Amino acid sequence: MSKKLFIKTYGCQMNVYDSARMADVLAPLGYTQAPAPDGADMVILNTCHIREKAAEKVYSELGRIRALKQEKQAGGGDMVIAVAGCVAQAEGAEIMRRAPYVDVVFGPQAYHRLPEMVARATRHQGDVLDTEFPVESKFDHLPEEMGARGVSAFLTVQEGCDKFCTFCVVPYTRGAEFSRPAADIVAEARRLVDAGSREIILLGQNVNAYHGDGPDGGTWSLGRLIRELAEIDGLERLRYTTSHPLEMTDDLIAAHGDVPALMPFLHLPVQSGSDRVLEAMNRRHRRDDYFRVIDKLRAARPDIALSGDFIVGFPDESDADFERTLDLVRRVGYAQAYSFKYSPRPGTPAAALQYGQIAEPVKAERLLALQVLLNEQQLAFNQACIGRDLAVLFDRDGREAGQAIGRSPYMQSVHVNDCDTMIGVLADVRIERALANSLAGRLMDGAEASAHAA
Repeated sequence: MSKKLFIKTYGCQMNVYDSARMADVLAPLGYTQAPAPDGADMVILNTCHIREKAAEKVYSELGRIRALKQEKQAGGGDMVIAVAGCVAQAEGAEIMRRAPYVDVVFGPQAYHRLPEMVARATRHQGDVLDTEFPVESKFDHLPEEMGARGVSAFLTVQEGCDKFCTFCVVPYTRGAEFSRPAADIVAEARRLVDAGSREIILLGQNVNAYHGDGPDGGTWSLGRLIRELAEIDGLERLRYTTSHPLEMTDDLIAAHGDVPALMPFLHLPVQSGSDRVLEAMNRRHRRDDYFRVIDKLRAARPDIALSGDFIVGFPDESDADFERTLDLVRRVGYAQAYSFKYSPRPGTPAAALQYGQIAEPVKAERLLALQVLLNEQQLAFNQACIGRDLAVLFDRDGREAGQAIGRSPYMQSVHVNDCDTMIGVLADVRIERALANSLAGRLMDGAEASAHAA
C-alpha cells in the first residue's frame, strides 16, 4: 500500500542530494513523495545549521507539522515526524526534549538506516535518535537511484571537512573528510545520465579535496575524476561545489582548460579580504594565495566566471579589514556571490570569543556596502552577455505559455519565449536583455529545429 512521504529540504545542495537518497531508501517500504505535508504518512525536515537561527526555524516548522499530525491522528491515522541533517546532528537530544512529538532524529551520516528507524517508530518502540558517525560509509548501504533526478542532477563525491574554520559547524555535523571510490561515482553518474540527466554537479563540503580510490589502484584527484566523467556519452556538462582555495591544485586548474564539459564557472569562497581576519578564521590561506589561484584559473580558462562567499563583521574585524575585503572584490570581480553578517554557531571556536564582537548596526552597514558592490558586478557581468550567443541547457518551463527557462554556462537563469517545451535541450540563445538575476534571449536560427531532432 502506497504511503505518502513529504521531505522539506533546507540549505545546501548536499541536503538536496541527501533528501533524494532518503526517498530512495524509503521507496521499498512503499513511500512515494508528496508535494505537501498535509495528510502525509511521514514528514522529514532535512535541516541545515549554516544560517542564523537555523534551529529556531526548525522548531517553528515543527509546530506546524505537529498540528497536521494531530489532525491525522484524529481521523484514525498517524504521521511519523523526523528531523534529519545538521541541526539534528548538533541538537538531537534537545530536539527530542523540546519537541517530544518528533518520532525520529538522525544525522546526515545515518539515513541509510532509515528503514530500521521507521520500523521502530511505527511500532511505538520509543523515540529514535541516531546521531552516531558510523564506521562504515553510508554510501555502501544505499540502493541505486530509484528514478530520474532531472536535467541537472547532484552527485555527492565527498563529505566532511578537516579545515576547522573557526566559524563553521561542518566538521562537527558532517565529520571528517571522506571521499567515495571513483568507480562508484562513475557508475552513479552513468545511471543518472541513462535516466535523463545531461548535467551533473559534483558535491562536497570541501569537494576539491576529493582523493578517492581509483579503479587503477591509485588515488584519484577531483581533476582526474572530472576527466573520467567527461567521457560518459550523453553527459553534456559538469560542475562542482563547494571548493576551498587551498585545494585548487594544478591538475584541477588544468582540467578547466582541457575539459570542454567542465563549465567556466567556479564557486570559490574566500570569506574575507583581510589576512588578519583570515588568520582568525583559520582559513589557512591569505589574500595573495587567493589572487594566485585566480590568476592560474584565468590563464587556463580566460572566460571563467567566479562566485564567492563573504562574511562581514567577524569578531574584531576593523574598518581597515573590511576595506581590504572590498578591495579584493574589486580586484577579482564576481559574476555572483553570497554575503552574510557573522553570527556565532554554538560549538564553534569563534562562538566562544569574548572580545571584539561587532555591533549589529555596524555589521548591517558593512553588509549593505558589500552587497551594493557585488550586485553592481553581477549586473555588469550579465549586461556584458547582451549580444552574445550562449549555450543554454533548458530544465523547466516558464510561468508564461511558450516560455522555457534554462541555465547558461555561467549559471545564469535564461528565459526564452515563443518556443515549444525545451526541457532537456541544449541550444544556442542570443542574449537580448539582462536583469540583475537573469537573462532573456531568443533561440538562434535553426536551434529549435535541431533541438527537436535531439
